[in-house]
Amino acid sequence: MTDLLYSEEEEALRAAVRDLLSDHCDAPGVIARTESGTPHDLAAWKALADGMGLAGLLVPEDRGGQGATHREAAVVLEELGRAVAPVPYLTSAVVATEALLVCDAEGGLLAELASGRRIGALAVALNVAPGGAYKVVRHEDGALHGELTAIADAAVADVLLVPADDGGLYAVDADAVSLTPQASLDLTRPVATVTLDGAPGRLLGDAEPAVRRALRTGAGLLASEQLGLAEWTLTETVRYLKERKQFNRPVGGFQALKHRLAQLWLEVVNLRAAARNAADALSSGEDVDVAVAVAQAYAAPVAVHAAEEALQLHAGIGMTWEHPVHLYLKRAKADSIAYGTAGAHREALAETIDLPAP
Repeated sequence: MTDLLYSEEEEALRAAVRDLLSDHCDAPGVIARTESGTPHDLAAWKALADGMGLAGLLVPEDRGGQGATHREAAVVLEELGRAVAPVPYLTSAVVATEALLVCDAEGGLLAELASGRRIGALAVALNVAPGGAYKVVRHEDGALHGELTAIADAAVADVLLVPADDGGLYAVDADAVSLTPQASLDLTRPVATVTLDGAPGRLLGDAEPAVRRALRTGAGLLASEQLGLAEWTLTETVRYLKERKQFNRPVGGFQALKHRLAQLWLEVVNLRAAARNAADALSSGEDVDVAVAVAQAYAAPVAVHAAEEALQLHAGIGMTWEHPVHLYLKRAKADSIAYGTAGAHREALAETIDLPAP
């Protein structure tokens, strides 16, 4: 039987990442970044990718990476979720990297992403579910033409992985395309429209298997980000309710609030089990489709519920821009449609295990 508990190495990794993020991604700093027009924290990204080597966790050592597994990447994403860290880890070190593991034969670009020297982004809309239809661009005379919307973290990508109508996946330098920022609820993971007007692209391989694997891994490990987010909101809410007093007693002592927090704790514990199972399945290759669909069907409602409860139970202070809880609610809401909605994953799960609809 698989052991879903965290290993000593995973706990050590968690502690190191949390220390780094406490230095780089404090809440006032993240909020200030969202107001600056350049929300990404590239110093934190450099420390994670270059300093700790975490961008290459999913890449084998003989291809320039760390040769770790999805379980370690999931631990990193839990901590990034706890901090709503504005870094392109999920989009570059997970999704773009998984696409390249399928089709970057010579491995040059893969090694660059693994080292953190370059940031990659898969040019597929953030809301596309694994196995879902995605938009492609026109390939004509060696150049790419078209427009792709809702591309996450395109603003900081050095290279875009673009699917074309000939079935190929092409590497396109970000300098060769034009970007238009789109309005995004989640200010810490901005999306953009990518316009290609005769942009040169280098063929990497077949798009379909690469995109499918990338989106499946993205969906599976997104659950760990949602877990970290839910854990932070629950922990902070409990801490606040122990300190906040009303009628000369801590608000957390009122039974109605105890019940709400106990229910939320149960949901978060169950989410941890689902997220860990998805990460373990991705690393072992067993029952991956089922594990990912279960995790995503469960993760989005729990993360949103945890953030909504945090906002309500922080009362007036929770409604202020200065308090970071709004960042968590926005990230939870945006994550709830990223890589497929909970409903889409429930449908996929029913199909996978041959469960007929009522």
